[in-house]
Amino acid sequence: MKIISNSALRAFAAQHPQADEPLQGWRRVIEKNRFGHWAELKATFNAIDKVGELTVFDIGGNKYRLIAYIRFEKQIVYIKAVLTHRDYDKGAWKS
Repeated sequence: MKIISNSALRAFAAQHPQADEPLQGWRRVIEKNRFGHWAELKATFNAIDKVGELTVFDIGGNKYRLIAYIRFEKQIVYIKAVLTHRDYDKGAWKS
C-alpha cells in the first residue's frame, strides 16, 4: 500500500520523538503489504477500530492514535491525523 503522506508521521515524531520508532514500524508494515479489505487489515493490526469511514490504529502500546482513510481498491492510505491518546480522546479530529 502507498501512504499519503509520511510527512505527517515525521512531523508528529518531531514533537514526540518516542513515537518515531512505532510510527515508522507501522509505515513499513503498511508499505510492504497489500490489504484487500478490512478483515485482512484487522488480521495484521489487531488494535484497530472503524469510526465511520476512518480507520483508527493504536500505535506504540496505545500511546498514540493514527487516523486514516483507506482506499483498498487503490491501495492508498491517507493519513488524516496522528495524535496522542489524550488528544484523540478530546475528539476534535472528528470534525
